[in-house]
Amino acid sequence: MSAQVLVRVPGKINLQLSVGPLQKDGFHSVATVFQAVSIFDDVRVELNNDGLVHVKSTAKVNNHLPLDRENLAAKAVELMRRKFSITDGITITLTKEIPIAGGMAGGSANAGAAIVGMDTLFNLGLKRNDMEKLGAELGADVPFTISGGTAIGIGKGDQITPVLSRGTYSWVIALSSSGLSTPAVYSECDRLREGLQVAPPQISDALLQALSAGDSNKLGKALSNDLQAAACSLKPALRLILDVGLDYGALGGIVSGSGPSVAFLAEHEDHALDLVVALTSSGVVGNVVRASGPVPGARVIESL
Repeated sequence: MSAQVLVRVPGKINLQLSVGPLQKDGFHSVATVFQAVSIFDDVRVELNNDGLVHVKSTAKVNNHLPLDRENLAAKAVELMRRKFSITDGITITLTKEIPIAGGMAGGSANAGAAIVGMDTLFNLGLKRNDMEKLGAELGADVPFTISGGTAIGIGKGDQITPVLSRGTYSWVIALSSSGLSTPAVYSECDRLREGLQVAPPQISDALLQALSAGDSNKLGKALSNDLQAAACSLKPALRLILDVGLDYGALGGIVSGSGPSVAFLAEHEDHALDLVVALTSSGVVGNVVRASGPVPGARVIESL
């Protein structure tokens, strides 16, 4: 048995997020198309001698990152310990690049990585779909962070089906210095849609066809997010960021998930570089990164 395992896990963007009406249980049914992109967190899962679960971070400042039992990675480890009668203590060390509360599944990715890490650490021999089912107990985005690639999510977004996607896409992502609360964005969405007839969520045929053909231009036109108006209502600067990116030639722009990260689709890598320079020099956003997708989900990169 290994003493420690290092897992690399990607963030995600939602190419489409269709949100159904508020249900009696307080949740919304959704239909979404995820794509895993090359912004990664590294999650180290290692044995310790005190029988407890600890969470650490390599960052000097951990604003809004819980380092206690509220951390989703810690919840994932506790879930695995209960399910498989594991009594060993576990220390989780997070090295984060995925933004916190940024609509890119940063917390969910850490949970997915922890599940993959525990499977390897204790030689559990779980299949990917077994790990995805465990992840669904922790949050709607967790199963996708384990599978990666490009996939449809239905239900709460946790029922995953891979999507045929040709080629690699170049993304430019505008990151915010402050996050948005997912429940707050959904509440604002409900407020904005109050009194309206809200249709059941559906996946866009145009988007699936664009992915199947590997057509970046058509994909850019097909991007859509029912939470975008709510995110922009709570954080009006997002509208300006979207306008600037599109004015500078992005094929499409979209708030990822519940925001506030904004993803722009570029024609190719050189175009992505131009977009980064344009967005940075515009002064409307402080942190802009390039990414490509799709990439695989959580993977073990070191086992000692």
